[in-house]
Amino acid sequence: MSHSPPRILYCRCAFAQAVPAATKDAVLAQLCDSGVSFESVPDLCEMSARRDPALAEMLSGEAPVKIVACYPRAVKWLFHQADAPFPPEDQVEVLNMRELTPEEIGARLLENS
Repeated sequence: MSHSPPRILYCRCAFAQAVPAATKDAVLAQLCDSGVSFESVPDLCEMSARRDPALAEMLSGEAPVKIVACYPRAVKWLFHQADAPFPPEDQVEVLNMRELTPEEIGARLLENS
C-alpha cells in the first residue's frame, strides 16, 4: 500500500445479518474511539443491488482503502456487480468480520493510520 493514510469503509451488514451484532458493535466502537476518519454504510449488499453510484465514489482516489465487511471475494463481487471499479490488490484490504476478531480488525485498521 502507498504512504498516504488509508481510507476506511465500514459495512454495518444491516440487512444480510451475516456478521454477529457483537462483532459489528465492537469494531464500530474501536473505530469511533480511535479518532481516525472512516465512512460507515448500512449494507454493501443492498447498495450493490441498487447499483448505488456511491460505491464507485468510495473507492476513487489514490489513497489505499481498508474495507471492513465480510468475505473479500464477496466484497469484490459486490463492487463489480455495481459497476464500481475495484482497486488493485496492493491498494485495498478487506477485513472479514466473519473470520477475524474485533481486536485483530482494530489492530489492522489502525496500522498506517
